[in-house]
Amino acid sequence: MGDLNQLDFIKKNIKKFKAPYLEIGSRYGLTREMRKLFLNSEYIGTDMEDGPGVDVVLDLAKDFTFVDKILKQKRFNTVFCLSVLEHCSNPFMMAENITNLLNKNGVLYVSVPFSWGFHAFPSDYWRFTPEGVKILFPKIVFNFEHSNMSTSDIGDIRKIDNDLCRIRFSASKFLRQKKYGMATTATIIKLTRKLGIASWIFKYRYLLPPVLINMIGIKK
Repeated sequence: MGDLNQLDFIKKNIKKFKAPYLEIGSRYGLTREMRKLFLNSEYIGTDMEDGPGVDVVLDLAKDFTFVDKILKQKRFNTVFCLSVLEHCSNPFMMAENITNLLNKNGVLYVSVPFSWGFHAFPSDYWRFTPEGVKILFPKIVFNFEHSNMSTSDIGDIRKIDNDLCRIRFSASKFLRQKKYGMATTATIIKLTRKLGIASWIFKYRYLLPPVLINMIGIKK
């Protein structure tokens, strides 16, 4: 479990999630706060290392026969996989195993980084787009009306679009939005670009903050 924006996303969609629950990567983050939302329900937390919030030590990228044995052939109506897939050396295997662990009409909430700083637990391999998530989970139907993007700022949650939270430094755009400070910044950047000052900083027109993609899908 990662950050407060993910927790907020769960709260807003809580009626979509049904027991039993499986959380993947439950050793770090806000897993304790998340469990409180599902009291008196069957809830299993897994991680590759033992620790707080971990009920079963398990590598979900192993062969499914092994995974299924460790989980005692249990199937789930909800799987949470939040800020985990980027740390998996074989995300296709892991995604297939997650799909197999879901009951028919089971719900998957997957959150992955589109852009984020390197963070090794135990290492950091991948970044994802919404279309990439759909390829990882071909048997899951994702509804973009129930999905979003979030940055590392608490409360900065947006609809998924082609900009993927990219900030365009356009003075006219910021003026239309009445963001006068940003319009001034955009104008300064435009002038420094023309003058060739610090081009290694100002030659780019866009800024991309840390962005997570949060998607809910149903197994059909």
